[in-house]
Amino acid sequence: MRGSAPDSPSTPGHRHLRRAAVPLAAAALLLPLFGAAPARSAPDPSPGRLQSAFASASAAYHVPQSVLLAVSYLQSRWDYHGGAPSVSGGYGPMHLTDARTAIAATEHFADGTEDARGDSSRPAPHPESKVPADSALPARLKTLPRAARLTGIPAAKLRTDPAANISGGAALLAAAQRGLGEPLSADPADWYGAVARFSGADDTATAAAYAHDVYDVLRTGERRTTDAGQRVALAAEPGLAPRTAQLSRTGPRTVKDDGAQCPKSVSCEWLPAAYAQFGDDDYGNHDLGDRPASQAIKYIVIHDTEGAWDGVLNLIQDPTYVSWNYTVRSTDGLIAQHVKAKDVAWHAGNWDVNARSIGIEHEGFLADPDAWFTEAMYRSSARLVTYLSSRYGIPLDRQHILGHDNVPGPTASTIAGMHTDPGPYWDWAHYFQLLGHPFKKTAGRQGGLVTIRPDYATNQPAYTGCTTAGEPCAAHASSEVRLYSDHDVNAPLITDVGRGTPPTTDVNDVSSRAATGQQYAVADHWGDWTAIWYLGQKAWFQNPAKHPTAVSAKGRVITPKEGLTSIPVYGRAYPEKSAYPAGVPVQSVVPLPYTVPAGQKYVIGDEMPGEYYYSVTFTPDSHQVVRGDDLYYEIQYGHRVEFVRAADVTVENSAS
Repeated sequence: MRGSAPDSPSTPGHRHLRRAAVPLAAAALLLPLFGAAPARSAPDPSPGRLQSAFASASAAYHVPQSVLLAVSYLQSRWDYHGGAPSVSGGYGPMHLTDARTAIAATEHFADGTEDARGDSSRPAPHPESKVPADSALPARLKTLPRAARLTGIPAAKLRTDPAANISGGAALLAAAQRGLGEPLSADPADWYGAVARFSGADDTATAAAYAHDVYDVLRTGERRTTDAGQRVALAAEPGLAPRTAQLSRTGPRTVKDDGAQCPKSVSCEWLPAAYAQFGDDDYGNHDLGDRPASQAIKYIVIHDTEGAWDGVLNLIQDPTYVSWNYTVRSTDGLIAQHVKAKDVAWHAGNWDVNARSIGIEHEGFLADPDAWFTEAMYRSSARLVTYLSSRYGIPLDRQHILGHDNVPGPTASTIAGMHTDPGPYWDWAHYFQLLGHPFKKTAGRQGGLVTIRPDYATNQPAYTGCTTAGEPCAAHASSEVRLYSDHDVNAPLITDVGRGTPPTTDVNDVSSRAATGQQYAVADHWGDWTAIWYLGQKAWFQNPAKHPTAVSAKGRVITPKEGLTSIPVYGRAYPEKSAYPAGVPVQSVVPLPYTVPAGQKYVIGDEMPGEYYYSVTFTPDSHQVVRGDDLYYEIQYGHRVEFVRAADVTVENSAS
């Protein structure tokens, strides 16, 4: 039962395995992880061909080229993704959706290894998915068939040929413009309503947020090399002022936020998680609280859903399932809030982190780099995180904006089963640029610390297990660098003793990976290699001066107090035994199978009191926060953060 065993942590809602997401509710409209991609035609190797395709489509359908480029940038950042579908069944640079085709091509897998709720008293939910009838799909999930009708281009070509895909997007924009009774103007300012309608959003606020982002891209301009090696540029138009009054004629409904806690710059609706009592004093799917008055909110945890929007929203309304605070939709960035910030959602797999955090799910999949996170999603999520950071005083750094894969196992037995989303393909550098806190060099070469910062596009370490265990994943940009036991790519990988298995290159194995934005103390240098202190070991990564994968940083570090050969590491920061009042079971403070040996240093993320939120009943009458005298430091220990007792360590400032 949830809460019946005081030492049982809440565990995460989704298990991320090799292209094997947990299928979502049978009665729901689902888009589970898409299987093998359809036959693809390779993109033209000419690096300027994609830019020419935008120019040709613009001329053919009388859509301003800048509008077409900006819309495509928001849809896909101009990437092709090898012709594979996104989580929403979207294809190509224009993200034209053909969800039914994508679903029908999917191999369905079930993961029987974990109870998503963390409760062994009942089997984990694994309902079967179904391919829905075309009539059951919303319009936003079938724009590609409509583009085929408008252009006469076969649907298969729209899915696999980038130039054809761009033409399909141009045809949809032109049709939207005509549908609003507007001329096919050469002035980008005249296309605001068509852009809003192109989003496929079914509410006015989301359509407006989408159009706002497109025009923000138009004003600032963009330039990048795509995943297929195509160079694309959009010149800035800083004075562009769109005709926003057109929005009133686009037709979507108005979303009722019902008090949802979101910034005004996003579209946000309130879709509450189920809170109900059932069985023998069991309840779900979250706990009532009084944060931040009772307990500070320290973290925001970034997840991906391993399932699609409609099915995920069905699950959040099941009181026997788990919960999280927000979900962000892939196609247009719509946000749904499910659990108020004052209450504690069950999302992180660590009760201590749950009690101090807000969890945000993003519609997507870890193990399939082509089930991609859209620019609309990144931007909407970044606005939400910026808002939450300001409201609750959460620092915008990687010690407080965690991936689910950075959350520590609370006890030794849970380490191996901790989740690994959003995974190596989440673009942390781009996300933090959108947050207004890009990762920069903050110290000289001898600063003593590094911030991991590879170039996302060109950093493509090899992974396995995306489709089949042991089989190579397709080459793809990554935000993580691989760690070795010596300055040699043939040296053994770093072993995580807590996992109890040899390290691998599997996409879900985080034992020998450091991610963008994470900070570590430098242990050594050798030519183009840098060593950091990691999991109690010296871990090496390639860091050539001409193409660095990390930048120098400064900050505070811990090291064991003088005279100690090593100190214990903890997966949660609980108070000492004497702090617990009568009636509240004492929670064990048991070290993990990790230590910090003498002489090693680890970067401090935060200092926090030992706290435990006692909440084991449906009604909050007996709920209370137990706070002790013990202080802890959160440290970047490996890929995950961990905790050490302040009484065990000396705090030092790194060199600058």
